[in-house]
Amino acid sequence: MTYAASVIVHTDYAGDGLAEAALAPTPLEQVRRWVDAARRRQAERGDVPEPTALSVATVDAAGAPDVRTVLMRFLDARGPGFVSDLRSAKGAEIAATGGVAAALTWPAMYRAVRFRGRAVELGRDEVAEYFAGRPWGSRISAWASHQSSPVADRAALEAAYDRYAALYPDTGSAADVPLPGHWGGWRIDCTEVELWAGRRNRLHDRLVYVRVESGDLADAAAWEVTRRQP
Repeated sequence: MTYAASVIVHTDYAGDGLAEAALAPTPLEQVRRWVDAARRRQAERGDVPEPTALSVATVDAAGAPDVRTVLMRFLDARGPGFVSDLRSAKGAEIAATGGVAAALTWPAMYRAVRFRGRAVELGRDEVAEYFAGRPWGSRISAWASHQSSPVADRAALEAAYDRYAALYPDTGSAADVPLPGHWGGWRIDCTEVELWAGRRNRLHDRLVYVRVESGDLADAAAWEVTRRQP
C-alpha cells in the first residue's frame, strides 16, 4: 500500500517577540497583560476564541501523561486556577502525584504562557462563591455528570440532567442549586512561568520566571528571569 506524501505548510511567525526590557517585574503582572491583550483582540478581531482556554497536563500513578483543556477561572498572586469534578481523571491524577503543568495559547497572536508547579485544592468557600455565579444549567450539569466515567449513551446523560433539573428547579436564585461535594478545583502553585513569543525564522523568544525564593506570583524577589533557546 502506498500513501500520498504529506503536504507541509510552514508559517513564519510575524510576532513582535518579547524583550527583557519589556517584561513586567512579576509573573502575575506579565500574565495579566497578555490575558488582557488576548481578550481585547477577541473583542476587536474575533480571532482569539476563549482567551482563557487552559491546557492542563498531569500524569497518573503509573507515570502516563494526560492533557485536557479547561477554562482558567482564577488568576491572582496564588496562581492560575480552574474548576472541575474532583472525581474526574484529572482529579485522580492530581491526587496521585500533585504535579501539574498548564498552558495558555493564542496562535493568532504568536503567544503562549506555560505554568509548571504543584496543584493546590481550592478552599470550599472560594468554590462555593464561584459556583453560585455559574449559569443554572451549568450548575445542574455538575450534578448530572460524573466526569470522565463511562455513560451508556447521550440519552442517559440527558436523563440524568433532567432528574437534577427537576430536583433543583431554576428560581433565579444563586442558591437554587447546592454545591456538590464532589465539585471543586485547584490552583497551580507555580515553580516556573514561561512567556513564549513567536518570531521569524523560528528564533522565538522564551523568557522564564523561575522561582528562587518563597513568595507568590506578585513578589518580584521570589523570581529570577532566564532566557531559553527556542
